[in-house]
Amino acid sequence: MALDIVLFVAGFMLAMLTLLDVFETVVVPGGSRASLRVAKRLVWVLLPLWKASRGRRHGLSGAFAPLILVLSFIIWMTLLALGFGLMAYAARIHFQPHLRSIPDAIYMVGSSIVTIGVSEKDALGIGRWLVLAAGFCGLAVMTMAVTYLLEVQSSVSKRDIGIIKLSTSAGEPPSALTLLERFAAIGNCDELPEVLRDGRNWCATVNLSHSNHPSLIYFQSVGTGSGWPAALGCLLDLALLSEHCIDDPSLRGAAVLLRDEGTRMARELAHIIGLHPRDVAPDAALLKQATDQLRSSGYSIRADADFSSIAEQRADYRSCVQALADHLGKPTAELVRQD
Repeated sequence: MALDIVLFVAGFMLAMLTLLDVFETVVVPGGSRASLRVAKRLVWVLLPLWKASRGRRHGLSGAFAPLILVLSFIIWMTLLALGFGLMAYAARIHFQPHLRSIPDAIYMVGSSIVTIGVSEKDALGIGRWLVLAAGFCGLAVMTMAVTYLLEVQSSVSKRDIGIIKLSTSAGEPPSALTLLERFAAIGNCDELPEVLRDGRNWCATVNLSHSNHPSLIYFQSVGTGSGWPAALGCLLDLALLSEHCIDDPSLRGAAVLLRDEGTRMARELAHIIGLHPRDVAPDAALLKQATDQLRSSGYSIRADADFSSIAEQRADYRSCVQALADHLGKPTAELVRQD
């Protein structure tokens, strides 16, 4: 009798912790804070192995994040079946014929969790409520899984549209200098304030969705090249050059707002997945080279540009962008292409 009570309590706690983990991972913004943290633990275990098998040059493939998501739901359903199985075995006398073992009990409630009900056992008394609760929880988890997949597809699509639009003008990997030179070459410099505003909107949208659901950070889409860390680095470089180097007052306000939003995005996403900023040395000479090329393309360069100070600002935001890119096995944005 005492053992049955222990098994029932253990099963109940396991089922509740599993449901809490699913709810906080899928529904509650900001990721799981429950003790199980199944998705996060899978990333900790599989990410180093995945990187080692593919090599740093290749980075994460598009299959990594979907694999984590599928494995998470498989583990959640398995833990849920185990929890209800322990409770059912503790109440085995309420089933006809009686449940003979824990695996028999897991099979009994598992058929209800997956909503197929293939067990030949008849539930009586408390057993009926256990079977009903198991079926309800299983249906709830599967419904949340479908809803979460739709949310993932929508958020990744919005993020990748911005990356593809940027790569059209900034090249691959993206370069703010390339973007500015291309706009000058086609006589489209009047559109730069709109590009800066669109970049700020993209940073805010991606930061919100990826902060609410951190698993999105690991989704890599085919056709986006270097991925979102490089796109973020390119936008931040574009804002920096527009704010401090190009002598055009119409760019400054939008550039300041983009740099603030992009820097916040880099810091918050790095913090969410536990990354420490990389040590990035300021490179004033590289910025001087970039401005020389901008001058050659027809841009008016500010005479009071302090390249040492600008290089310090660039090193500050690149420390988090570099950490994110290294974590995902992706390259970062280039300021000046080394052909």
